[in-house]
Amino acid sequence: MLIIGIVVFTLVVWLRIDYRLGRKDHLQKSKYQLFPLRKSNLKLYIDGQNLYEDLFKSIKNSKHSVHVLFFIVKNDEISHEFLSLLGEKAKQGLEVKLLLDYVGSKNLDKNALKLLKRKGAKIGYTNKPRWPYFFYTLQARNHRKITVIDGKIGFIGGFNIGKEYLGLDPKFGYWRDYHLQITGEGVQDMQTQFLKDWFDSSGEDLRHVASYFPVQELGTSSQQFLSTYGEFLHKYFLSFIREAKREIIICTPYFIPGTEIKKELLKALKRGVQVKIMVPMKADHPLVREAAFPYYGPLILAGCEVFRFYYGFYHAKVIVIDDHTCDIGTANFDKRSLYLNDEMNCMIYDKDFIQNVKKQIYEDFHRSEKLTYEFYRKRSILHRGKETFATLVSHFL
Repeated sequence: MLIIGIVVFTLVVWLRIDYRLGRKDHLQKSKYQLFPLRKSNLKLYIDGQNLYEDLFKSIKNSKHSVHVLFFIVKNDEISHEFLSLLGEKAKQGLEVKLLLDYVGSKNLDKNALKLLKRKGAKIGYTNKPRWPYFFYTLQARNHRKITVIDGKIGFIGGFNIGKEYLGLDPKFGYWRDYHLQITGEGVQDMQTQFLKDWFDSSGEDLRHVASYFPVQELGTSSQQFLSTYGEFLHKYFLSFIREAKREIIICTPYFIPGTEIKKELLKALKRGVQVKIMVPMKADHPLVREAAFPYYGPLILAGCEVFRFYYGFYHAKVIVIDDHTCDIGTANFDKRSLYLNDEMNCMIYDKDFIQNVKKQIYEDFHRSEKLTYEFYRKRSILHRGKETFATLVSHFL
């Protein structure tokens, strides 16, 4: 027993040191970036079928370059169709670069990637686990989903590549997510971010190649990108909450905000701001649902409305503040996105666009069940036990 105790103690100490030093090293090398305010054209997708049709069509029509970064590319027929399309463009002589998160896309068939390389595409992996900070780098994921085509068309949001995002996985059913197509000025910032991630992963620095940045016409909507590297996102979420005067809407698959943000939401409720939170009824990862419940009780008692989407799986990542700010991007409202993952969010300042987003969200409220305090209070002992454990490991869920 003594030997086991020493081994466990040594392991815990090593993990803590690995995590602290790894995080410090990561934050020193990668600083967050708030891009300039841009004028862009925005198209909203809430359905995977519509997104894939436009995304695949845009890739088919590409003339110069296809730059793709996804957290997850599944190993199924939809993913192989996607890889085949990239391969065809590479065979035509276009520059095709595919960046995959090392852990998120670990199940993708290596033979399919080898075939893609033989056709001329370049493939890289972001955030590979490495020494001396193996545990930290294993946890810190690149969660961005960015596609830039010919430097003129960009796609960003919550969808990855796979059949479940089309609602074809019976485990989850219909898949609700939010994604953007962007044209106009903002595409240059998406291109910049992709090329930085490519440089970090491959060592190939293409950030100043002029052909990747064609002149863009002004769009109709004001928007601004924020890219984060395991830090700083919580500061912006806090600022959103503090500036709210009437309404805060938070849509997220994982609601694990931490104590500071919870307190700020309670302050907003106290000053009369309506707070509505949308989460899925189902869970796609162990313990994420249990980790959220300790936050619900105090918020519901203070007047917050929590809706649980039952019409399939809810994966949207949206924040709406009154009628003046809408945040759509890759970040979840949880500790992993706030303190571990690399993310990119698009802040939108267009009243008409925001009204359209709110219309979609309110329609989904009707496909949801409102969480009552009576239901919350009657949680079983087993459920409460899971919540306790989930809270302890919530940083890594």
